[in-house]
Amino acid sequence: MNNNDVLRRIRYTFDFSDAKMIALFDVADFVVDRAIISNWMKAEEDPEYVEMDDTDLAIFLNGLIIDKRGKREGPPPEPEEELTNNIILRKLKIALNLKSNDIIGLYKLINKKISPHELSAFLRNPKQKQYRICNDQYMRQFLSGLQQKHRGSNSENREQNKSNE
Repeated sequence: MNNNDVLRRIRYTFDFSDAKMIALFDVADFVVDRAIISNWMKAEEDPEYVEMDDTDLAIFLNGLIIDKRGKREGPPPEPEEELTNNIILRKLKIALNLKSNDIIGLYKLINKKISPHELSAFLRNPKQKQYRICNDQYMRQFLSGLQQKHRGSNSENREQNKSNE
């Protein structure tokens, strides 16, 4: 998955406004404006599309952690220059205060089985023997489970909208 896709899916899942997105970058001491965010959100075919680099996504995820968990003592964390799905998964786990069983539950929401050992391998240090690369499919499924939990399925949303009319 590219960084723009991850950012789009997180924004949609939590229904972040432009102002909230700017604020998340701001708490991580990084200044962005609506135009930059808008260009990151555009489709790849759009001439104004701008590819988000790893450092920018790391700053956003650090801002999300600070927003959800509070600022910690000492200097702010340095954004990674190179992101992997494993790092993104770990940062989202921290930001949302998820336990391993919570993550396994998110996969269950979309009918995907993942064992505790498999998940543990994704969250390990890359230097450890049991470390396993989290491929794009697992990242997509994790973000889908997160979306399912926070926004519900499309059919549930349609039913809710009909009952509200």
